[in-house]
Amino acid sequence: MTHHFVGIPELTGVPRVAVVVDVMRAFTVAAWAFARGAERIVLASTVDEALALKEGRPDWLALKDGAPAAGFDAVNSPGQLRSRDFTGRTLVQKTTAGTVGALAVADAPLVLCASFVVAGPTARFLRARRAGPVTFVVTGEEGRAEEDLACAEYIGHRMSATAVEAAPYLHRARTSRAAAELTSGTRAGSHPDDVGLCLELDRFPFAMRVRREESLTVLRPVAVR
Repeated sequence: MTHHFVGIPELTGVPRVAVVVDVMRAFTVAAWAFARGAERIVLASTVDEALALKEGRPDWLALKDGAPAAGFDAVNSPGQLRSRDFTGRTLVQKTTAGTVGALAVADAPLVLCASFVVAGPTARFLRARRAGPVTFVVTGEEGRAEEDLACAEYIGHRMSATAVEAAPYLHRARTSRAAAELTSGTRAGSHPDDVGLCLELDRFPFAMRVRREESLTVLRPVAVR
């Protein structure tokens, strides 16, 4: 099976099956939020939209890339979210790459968001659905982010072979530009544990599916055996 690996600017038309990959850090953060009890994540296209979605909904929380900002309740960092309690809450997420990629393919019949922490369940979900070929949207660095490409390729191989050596893919992510920037603190809103948390393979037992819900684009966890 031949999968397609594209950056956001290369997307043309609506794919049949899309997996949007953002390892560092949007979809690692999303997975952690679900693990900490979040019911759903609403994807926003702009900072202003994120704040507008939250307005008038006192139980909703908003998070974004970068440093803390007025109106936002959290930043896009797994290290800073892992101890939060989001039980039953709706989160609004706006990031530089991940949410942009998911919104770009949200009209596809099947859209999953992924990172290493849900890589195995994502592959099993796709394999059980006999879904393919898959368009992997590599969100970072206009499709060149090594950590996202490595994760996408790993999931693609796991779809057809259950025994795939993960170490080379994780090494590529660990030595990526994004990892270096997070480790050095170049990216605002980072935590010293972010890189390690982003590389915890199959930490969570679910995939994450995007669907339209009325006027919203919503990400929810899907349990995978």
